[in-house]
Amino acid sequence: MTHNQFSFTVLTPTYNRAHTLARVYESLCLQKFRDFEWLVIDDGSTDNTRELIEQWQEDSPFPIRYIWQRNQHKKTAFNTGVNQAWGRLLVVLDSDDALPAESLTQMWACWRSIPVEQREGYIAVTGLCARPDGSIVGDTYPQDVMDMTSMDMTFRYSIKGEKFGCMQTEVLKHFPFPEDIDGFVPESIVWRAIARDGYLTRFVNQVFRVYYDTQGSLSEDSSQSGRKYALGLLLLARDTVVECLPWFKYQPASFLMAAARYTRFRLHLRAAGRKLPSLAQLRGLWPKLLVVSMYPVGVLLYLRDKKTH
Repeated sequence: MTHNQFSFTVLTPTYNRAHTLARVYESLCLQKFRDFEWLVIDDGSTDNTRELIEQWQEDSPFPIRYIWQRNQHKKTAFNTGVNQAWGRLLVVLDSDDALPAESLTQMWACWRSIPVEQREGYIAVTGLCARPDGSIVGDTYPQDVMDMTSMDMTFRYSIKGEKFGCMQTEVLKHFPFPEDIDGFVPESIVWRAIARDGYLTRFVNQVFRVYYDTQGSLSEDSSQSGRKYALGLLLLARDTVVECLPWFKYQPASFLMAAARYTRFRLHLRAAGRKLPSLAQLRGLWPKLLVVSMYPVGVLLYLRDKKTH
């Protein structure tokens, strides 16, 4: 069970990001809400991350805990952070981003606005991200406060763009990232599983995070990512066509393209001589029909990737 020693744990998985961590730390120092800890999970950094954190620990206005692990992957660092967190709510802040000064105050107020007897049925409060110039990343929500699963928000309302908020730590412990899958695993696979289990999210049109676009970030549609992250992207495509079919009626085109991407990334894996894990296999008649019907498109996408490189 989570200790619930704090209202929030701000979790930062990091790897060789000593040059950007000051941005995180400085934004946490500006928080007006003080009932939180900062938990840094160092995924085997070889730069001066440890020395930097130890220097901040000496005079930080909030508790800082630092855990080093051998280099594995961000998803493993995330799992470690969830299991080590002492806060009721978890805020996962990347090692190159920042929180506005009112962020934790606003998130706590949004969480407290959910009736006490209903809170156990909620996984998160989710708001918006803004760029350093103040412009909003992606779409805003149709209303200022909306309660539903993240699946409904994604497929019924087609909300796009980076979003950010806090999540119940204890719920997250029951939905770890799969560590037996090599490399990148899309976060959406975990968030979707939580939503399909019935947990609601309170969506609000408030900015909780300042987002810095880091060069070299993952893009699902780039041909380079198609090869480098083929397994993770195949798992996401499979999750769409197999596990998300109840939402097909809202966005049929998205499901058809996911079916095509399943073939695209499967061909990348086969070209690399990698075996398809059982977790990535299709099951059920309708998913198979979707993939077969979009097979030619998937092949064309794969050939486009090869031509680009």
